Amino acid sequence: MLYLSEFSFPSYDEEYAYRLEEIKRTCYNTMYPFFVLSARRFGRVRFAPVTVFYGGNGSGKTTALNVIAEKAGLARGALYNRSDHFEAYLRLCSCKWAAPLPAGSAVITSDDVFDFMLDLRAVNGAIDERREQLFKEYLQNKYASFRMSSLGDYEKLKEVTRARSRTQSRYVRERLAPNVREHSNGESAFSFFTQKIGENALYLLDEPENSLSPERQAELARFLEDAVRFFGCQFIIATHSPFLLALRGAKIYDLDADPVCTKKWTQLAGVRAWRDFFRAHEGEFGEEDE
Repeated sequence: MLYLSEFSFPSYDEEYAYRLEEIKRTCYNTMYPFFVLSARRFGRVRFAPVTVFYGGNGSGKTTALNVIAEKAGLARGALYNRSDHFEAYLRLCSCKWAAPLPAGSAVITSDDVFDFMLDLRAVNGAIDERREQLFKEYLQNKYASFRMSSLGDYEKLKEVTRARSRTQSRYVRERLAPNVREHSNGESAFSFFTQKIGENALYLLDEPENSLSPERQAELARFLEDAVRFFGCQFIIATHSPFLLALRGAKIYDLDADPVCTKKWTQLAGVRAWRDFFRAHEGEFGEEDE
């Protein structure tokens, strides 16, 4: 599905004109995001159902994503880098829509994922403390010298009976809220995306591979392909993960190129570095490794 069809960033000349005409002071710390994307003549994006921004650190991937997200009015959770000139920069940008922006569309960053995992750790810290209490409670009830003397003892009787009829692990499991972090950080990060990404919406993903193992990155790639193919989603992704760069039908903009241009994923320098590395070590993989 295609919702956002085209986006235009200002040219270097437009940015320089703003600097000359609008900046009234002669001393300032930064004009970010001015002169970031125009440095490599990144002016226009024509989107596909999956569009990928590729490039090294400092190439402007995240900047482009944040500018598009703010101009398009997407919901977001985590804060992002901006300056006093950000709004002026947005006014020089333009976007074209193939369909109205759906409700639920959002930008999802690695900071959102990290915050989610930190929240899980806090929740699970409390759960772990409760588990220790239940271990002690089980032993106290199982070996208690208890005799019911009034109806007021009924609840206590139930607890003693439950402890005596169950193993310790079953007793604790039944009394404990589900521990949402019986998963690794990578599993939790992956579950974050499956929870946040719904049907029929536009999503901007900033380096979603962070915190994901190679296996989980491959699984995320399959999930995103299904979301596009069967559930009406459009994705704009900033990444250097080869698993995500190889997404079926992805249109890739190489932000390391000057000028920025589209390339096949197999033409990208980062992907070729991985290819060359594995070729150089090919002889070290024996049958026992398969």
